[in-house]
Amino acid sequence: MVAEVLEYLAPSRGGLFVDCTVGLAGHARALLDAGASRLLGLDRDPAALAISREALTTYGDRVELVHSDYRALPRVLDERGLDAVDGVLADLGVSSMQLDAPGRGFSFRRDEPLDMRMDTSTGATAAEMLATVDERTLADVIYEFGEERYARRIARAIVEEGRSRRIETTGRLADVVRRAIPRKGYSRIDPATRTFQALRIWVNRELDGLDEFVMTAGRRLKPGGRMAIITFHSLEDRIVKHTLRAIQSAGEVGLQVLTKRPVVPSEAEVERNVRARSAKLRAAERT
Repeated sequence: MVAEVLEYLAPSRGGLFVDCTVGLAGHARALLDAGASRLLGLDRDPAALAISREALTTYGDRVELVHSDYRALPRVLDERGLDAVDGVLADLGVSSMQLDAPGRGFSFRRDEPLDMRMDTSTGATAAEMLATVDERTLADVIYEFGEERYARRIARAIVEEGRSRRIETTGRLADVVRRAIPRKGYSRIDPATRTFQALRIWVNRELDGLDEFVMTAGRRLKPGGRMAIITFHSLEDRIVKHTLRAIQSAGEVGLQVLTKRPVVPSEAEVERNVRARSAKLRAAERT
């Protein structure tokens, strides 16, 4: 959603923009080319950061990249003596690079180690977390984060399977999930999809602190500064929507929501990249 991001962030104003999930630098390059004076890029994935560093080399000292979770935005700004910025972008969720890269464990299309960490330098893997979780907690995770109706049945199957031998690969986990779900004819998505989504969100704490991040980003905008947040599933979008509305209603920060409804990708973009179909963009401006 590069065109939509540029429309709402308006980098032609110049100034300092923060890409809190710089990824492969697609949005970052577009912001710089459209007029952003400087860009501060954050990403918690070291592999993505290495790619974006190479992609942004030609922009020289206009760019600074930091290995950091987007929720650490206040600390990153404070360390650089930055009270406020002109724009903030957060493109949430797992990237195509993470899904496609071998060995990351996000997808069941390949049988590989069950990792799922966005930041491979820290934290427990999905396999390690499944080895210690109790059935009730796991069922809650799968139901809440995956919106999976068979969550309790799946959790029971995973825990029982893990008692005999730890589940350490994506293929074995997917097989366990598929066997646990009753077959009811054709389904357009693989039965393991929702469970894998839930576990990824759980491992990476994707929803933890998202509301606080939205509030913090609003407070760190200059007057006239804007932020845009792209989400990829309803749980994220709900948090962003309600937090933006709450900030606007409170009037404490002076934030005006620019998107009455979420902006979605064009048909042409979805045709080019089917993974974009779930994207929703919400934007706001510091008044």
